[in-house]
Amino acid sequence: QVQLVESGGGLVQAGGSLRLSCAASGNIFSITTMGWYRQAPGKQRELVAVISMDGHATNYKDSVRARFTISRDNTENTVYLQMNSLKPEDTAVYYCNAMVQISQVNYWGQGTQVTVSS
Repeated sequence: QVQLVESGGGLVQAGGSLRLSCAASGNIFSITTMGWYRQAPGKQRELVAVISMDGHATNYKDSVRARFTISRDNTENTVYLQMNSLKPEDTAVYYCNAMVQISQVNYWGQGTQVTVSS
């Protein structure tokens, strides 16, 4: 089992920045990748960014690639999402994800609200 606890959401004006954190605990050695997803009202959950456990491989949703940065601190078992130049369309609940490839199990955090005002 893996437990994920997110923090860092909030309300920000367009053009502002936020940093989300996701602390993992439990069987962290089983994790293959960690990432961030988001879900806006009335829309499907979508991938925002993902990072490999060694931190060398990352992938981003095209619309955030130039503005968001995913990183990890293995000493703290924490993944971060630095979000800059935020836009109203970034408003959503952001969920941390940990994927265990060998079992094809996905773990999710409780979600943190990000609201960008225009």
